[in-house]
Amino acid sequence: MNQASDATANPTALVARCCRWLETEEPPPALGQLAERSGLSPWQLHRLFKQATGLTPKAYAKAHRAHALRAALQPGQSDSVTDAAYSSGYAASSSFYRDAGAMLGMAPGDYRRGGMRQTIRFAVAECTLGSILVASTERGVCCVLLGDDAEALVQDLQQRFPLAELVGGDAGFEHTVAQVVALVEQPRRGLALPLDVQGTVFQQRVWQALCAIPAGQTLSYSELALRLGMPTGARAVASAVAANPIAVAVPCHRVVRNDGSISGYRWGVERKRALLLREARQAQEAAGRETGRESGRAPLRQAGKA
Repeated sequence: MNQASDATANPTALVARCCRWLETEEPPPALGQLAERSGLSPWQLHRLFKQATGLTPKAYAKAHRAHALRAALQPGQSDSVTDAAYSSGYAASSSFYRDAGAMLGMAPGDYRRGGMRQTIRFAVAECTLGSILVASTERGVCCVLLGDDAEALVQDLQQRFPLAELVGGDAGFEHTVAQVVALVEQPRRGLALPLDVQGTVFQQRVWQALCAIPAGQTLSYSELALRLGMPTGARAVASAVAANPIAVAVPCHRVVRNDGSISGYRWGVERKRALLLREARQAQEAAGRETGRESGRAPLRQAGKA
């Protein structure tokens, strides 16, 4: 059996070897290098790797490095930010500082101090689903929480960002809150605000896929996993869906069970049901208006005819 047939006969072992190379080498090997070592074409390796992990080799290397960096920046794990950079696999501080902000959502020094320099503005308002808390960093909206008790929502925010400086939103922030509330009431309008979605590379990939589901439509966990190139990854996808911190704007409520029934929702199954019914009704109304406009238009004449 040649190297290529051996690799495809035992893809789990092949992907495990590639993961070790990506985790231990600096810089991580490129797709072409991995393919050459494995005896496969880059296309074959890319497909096998993504089927097994849900990520491309490049994304996997990035996710591993981000995980190692977060671990190294935990209190007591390194003497300085520079030490954390080297222990997480960086050979040069320049490349570390180039990547760190995007990986961590803040400066590495702030992350090492538990995010205590991060300022988060927030406000609690009311909507038809109950109380709604909207929170934002300087990068964009980082949390939208739903519930019945405003105080409980604030406590939830504090637990998510225990060392950040939480500041009540000013008059200017009211516009941000109003846009989020409008999204809850009219989901088809969308949200013209930047988001600061803080999660792992895999979680962010799942959340991006959620944002591609139009209002008025749903997917099952299995269908979402299939869209992500993970036909056997429904459980991992479901975990990422459940970890979404930005209600409605990242529409995790649009994922249902395989039989179409409504399953658990962090902010309550009844809220999920209400959101889906609202979106379905608004989609039907929009389709009806479009049909009315089409029927009211005069028939087009063919060019050259009276």
